[in-house]
Amino acid sequence: MLHILAEEGVDRVFGNPGTTELPLLDALNSADGVEYVLGLQEGSVVAMADGYARATGRPAVVSLHAACGTANGVSGLLNARRSRTPLVVLAGQQDRRHLLQDPMLSGDLAALARPAVKEAHEVRHAADLPLLLRRAFDTARRAPAGPVFLSIPMDVLAERTPVEVPARSRVAPQGPADAEATAEAARLLTGALSPVIVAGDGVGREGAVAELVAVAEALGATVLHQPLHDGVDFPYTHPLHAGMLPATHAGVREALEGHDVVLIVGTHAFTPHHYTPDHPIPDGSVVVQLDSDGAEIGRNFPAAVGLTGAVRPSLAALSAELTRGGPVEGAERRAAEAAERAAGRAAEWERTVAAHRADRPSAPLSPLAAVDAVARALPPDAVVVEEAITSGVLLRGALRLERPGGYVHTVGGGLGHGIGAAVGTRLGGQDRPVVAVLGDGCTMFGLQGLWSAARLGLAVTFVVLNNGEYRILKDTLDSWSSESTARGSYPGLDLAPPHLDFQAAARTFGVPATRVKTLEELSEAVGACGSAVGPRLIEVPIAGHEPRAGAGTDS
Repeated sequence: MLHILAEEGVDRVFGNPGTTELPLLDALNSADGVEYVLGLQEGSVVAMADGYARATGRPAVVSLHAACGTANGVSGLLNARRSRTPLVVLAGQQDRRHLLQDPMLSGDLAALARPAVKEAHEVRHAADLPLLLRRAFDTARRAPAGPVFLSIPMDVLAERTPVEVPARSRVAPQGPADAEATAEAARLLTGALSPVIVAGDGVGREGAVAELVAVAEALGATVLHQPLHDGVDFPYTHPLHAGMLPATHAGVREALEGHDVVLIVGTHAFTPHHYTPDHPIPDGSVVVQLDSDGAEIGRNFPAAVGLTGAVRPSLAALSAELTRGGPVEGAERRAAEAAERAAGRAAEWERTVAAHRADRPSAPLSPLAAVDAVARALPPDAVVVEEAITSGVLLRGALRLERPGGYVHTVGGGLGHGIGAAVGTRLGGQDRPVVAVLGDGCTMFGLQGLWSAARLGLAVTFVVLNNGEYRILKDTLDSWSSESTARGSYPGLDLAPPHLDFQAAARTFGVPATRVKTLEELSEAVGACGSAVGPRLIEVPIAGHEPRAGAGTDS
């Protein structure tokens, strides 16, 4: 196992150990170059590995403990599956010699994990372990990337027997999409009156941001990020960038209305949050779709042209095809119009933020003014790890990120990802400042990760936006329930009184903490992240839910 891990470039194993992992821990005593990174709960452990895999660009290894540890880690595995993060997950199973007697913590671990991973297997014989481990790494990397799970009985790990270690396969990288289909896509796009591009997370994952910029500029096409995107898939500051699509099919349809050709690149079928009966593609619009996973083409909407291939070379080929006959007709005019709209949105943002600043100059701060202050204070090379739900949507409108890898999120939606992901991001060789922007509820799901940040001495700044409630649920409830609005009551959705004291919680885990009272204090605290030498938590009291005008009316 250790030989294969070394050949696969594994230098860390993220885990929370139990008795069934003791043979692995014992072997790591004599292993050079492999560090065991301890987390206090499996949810934090999986999130750390997720952040690490994204930062390094290679599969990360997770060690879980028996049935209980697997169950604790499933939420993080669901996140990794949705975000297409390559993980190899090793879970210690009970000794085979008494499995039939239902020993403590035993169970069908592979069945427990299977819905959350690409593949799940139990190793029955020591001779099978090398082959299954090689296969796990290959499967985790292959598009669509994701977690692969191996249940390994304790006595298998401890067994001393000759085994054959298969050589690592040398797999050629995926190439560009079919040339004929690419030419057809270019004909549709150059003939469009109002093309639009949806930038999915496949663009950022595959390092294709520059190539997508070239395609967008060739067409003069507006670019929208996929709903709740996980990364920087197009520069936020580019005049063709028009923000993020809403996370409902009705919102997507409205945003795409009036565009005759829609180029969708590297996104998983829009992943709506709330149900709406609408189809996401407007009537009369034609879809051109590109993805490295052929199963995505036409999955939820028909594609007039479907391109299957690695995103980066496919976009490069498409860009060359678009400009083969010279500048695309109408591109310059469309680009100028998009720049004018972008300037208008920026001016409107400034006016809105100014009003929010004036309305709440001290704690509890306006959520919009608070995230704007965070965004303005960030160093240009900062990496933002976001898990803030309602405030996170506002933050996306405030950020001015340009560098790929500058934003980390999980579209999976399983809470508790942010703290661990920030730890893993920093561990992954990121010399860039790492700032985690977190909601109070999300923080409580992954609080144990602060201990790992303190133990490892990682320079990560954790910004906790504390409104003392589950605001996203109150906002949603108001949209269709008259009872909650009329009564001003939201059962089960308040975290205060008493308010959670995140300064005290951080200090429990060895992380220095402060609570800010003004926007100026917040800006100063976040701005210091570039010179941080260890972890720090900033608690930001923000205003809570305000019933929407007209909420609860029949609609």
